Amino acid sequence: MRLSTTFVKTLREAPKDETAINGALLTRAGYIHKEMAGVYDFLPLGRLVIERIKSIIREELSTLGSEEVSMSALQNPELWEKTGRFDDQEVDIWFKTELSAGGILGLAPTHEEPITNLVKKYVKSYKDLPFSVFQFQNKFRNELRAKSGILRGREFLMKDLYSFHATEADLDRFYERVEAAYRRIFERVGLGDCTYEAFASGGIFSKYSHEFQTMLPVGEDTIYYNDDKTVVLNKEVYNPEVLADLNVSEMRFSETTGAEVGNIFKLKYKYAEPLGLKFADEENHEQTVYMGCYGIGVSRLMGVIAEKYADEKGLVWPKAVAPYQYYLVGIGEKGTRAAEKIYHGREKEIIFDDRDLRPGQKFADAELMGIPTRIVVSDKTLESNSAEITDRMTDETKLIELDELFR
Repeated sequence: MRLSTTFVKTLREAPKDETAINGALLTRAGYIHKEMAGVYDFLPLGRLVIERIKSIIREELSTLGSEEVSMSALQNPELWEKTGRFDDQEVDIWFKTELSAGGILGLAPTHEEPITNLVKKYVKSYKDLPFSVFQFQNKFRNELRAKSGILRGREFLMKDLYSFHATEADLDRFYERVEAAYRRIFERVGLGDCTYEAFASGGIFSKYSHEFQTMLPVGEDTIYYNDDKTVVLNKEVYNPEVLADLNVSEMRFSETTGAEVGNIFKLKYKYAEPLGLKFADEENHEQTVYMGCYGIGVSRLMGVIAEKYADEKGLVWPKAVAPYQYYLVGIGEKGTRAAEKIYHGREKEIIFDDRDLRPGQKFADAELMGIPTRIVVSDKTLESNSAEITDRMTDETKLIELDELFR
């Protein structure tokens, strides 16, 4: 990417209505644009971060044998009425619209009902089970607290995975495999040292569930944890009854805040039963399919990473999710020519700041954008056939010979 040709510009100050760190810095650095409260556009750099995160998730879900689908966001209320979830008193986050020909459509806040209805056409026998499918799709929720940047949006990108099983034991085994895959995902995106699996309420899905909580000051959930963080609980289930169930009532717990980045649920029969998802077992007896669902808020995850690593200078992206690996600056006539040669053939790895600006302005934008490595080539560094390399995460600077730059 050449900064001289992109339409996106950095901002010296964040919009006054953007108070969250992630929203302010992502806006200033040209990653997102705010349409309205809880609704954001992802600009070229922001889209690339999203795609990096999606790629990591896809790789890990492939180890589960899950297949990717893409489902409609427009929802027929008939399915949701069968489970009682189209009623605004039961689920108050719906966006709905009346059709000119009569009737109502909704914009999907999640996809348990439609995926259950879809697979009914393909599941007839125990031989058709188990399997799992996932998608990346924008979800729509009439969120009343849309004030935390991309951490809590009215429109947001989610990865939702659904699994289907003939037995509860098989559901339990797959659930454990998803737990392990999620831990790998959060480790790879840079949140492994601060993200923990927390016991939580299942909400509208099930009695209990597990959440993956990243411990951050901006988190909206209150989290309790024991000394070695082997037992972590959401405040909603932090009570004597649950502690006794978990046999941890004698432990000492500390309190902190967490940002939920993923959740997993054993749905069992919750949606299969009312929607009639059945199969014939080995004795040709009709049985109900066991289900599980597993979510990761992809755009929310991007915001959490931004919050965790940001400093007073701007964003700091881990290499695995950064939109580009290098921010290249040429200073002086010789330095600029050398930078052009470095950039050639590595356009997918490098942001080349070829704008007619002072070096100080370019360095400030490099820090604001959070690109992992800054490369500066100047007439002075070329005296030793070198470039100056600065690590954004550690702020360490050193000279490296040009031939060694990408080795």
